[in-house]
Amino acid sequence: MQEGFKLENQKLVEHLKLMGIKDEKVLNSILQVPRHIFLPKNLWKVAYSDDALPLEQGQTISQPYTVAVMLEALELKKGDKVLEVGTASGWNVCLIAKIIDPGIIYTTEIIKELAEFAKKNIKKIDIKNIEIIHTDGSQGYEKEAPYDKIIMTCACKEVPPPLFSQLKDNGILVAPVGSKFSQQMIKIIKQGKNLNKDYLGDFIFVPLKGKYGF
Repeated sequence: MQEGFKLENQKLVEHLKLMGIKDEKVLNSILQVPRHIFLPKNLWKVAYSDDALPLEQGQTISQPYTVAVMLEALELKKGDKVLEVGTASGWNVCLIAKIIDPGIIYTTEIIKELAEFAKKNIKKIDIKNIEIIHTDGSQGYEKEAPYDKIIMTCACKEVPPPLFSQLKDNGILVAPVGSKFSQQMIKIIKQGKNLNKDYLGDFIFVPLKGKYGF
């Protein structure tokens, strides 16, 4: 990573610590994965601000604080098998891949151009334990189920039922649930037929597309 970007990334991580992020695995992964690579070049100068930033097709790369909250809530461990719904430009999936290695993350993206953009970005930093699937992620990815952890990076009216069936017992799912314009971040632990929920605060995400989308 170029020295200037490295310094900006270090400042971002210090900011996240002040905001209450404590999980060293999450903080270290943010330090290791350069965010600017996942943005159009005209946005590199603001790549390490704690802001969501625009991508093609009306999508966004999420705010770093929001990402850190979600990754902490997932309680990621080495060897986990993870499903991500909404690859976008690939930054979040790379953060997860770093933490869970040698585990694997399957990530779905319904917009073909974004899936291709993410593949190019990931090649630049040579992370191997990622599989990008161009598909309707609102239906999950049954082929590789069940998963230890599932993360949704787009807003849903309710968590799509297929995701619960694809989550292992005692697995964790994190998703923003609500309307198109405001959502609550929910952490769900699946225990048999029970879904234990914890609310992590209010956030705003782009809406989920596909069969179970808006």
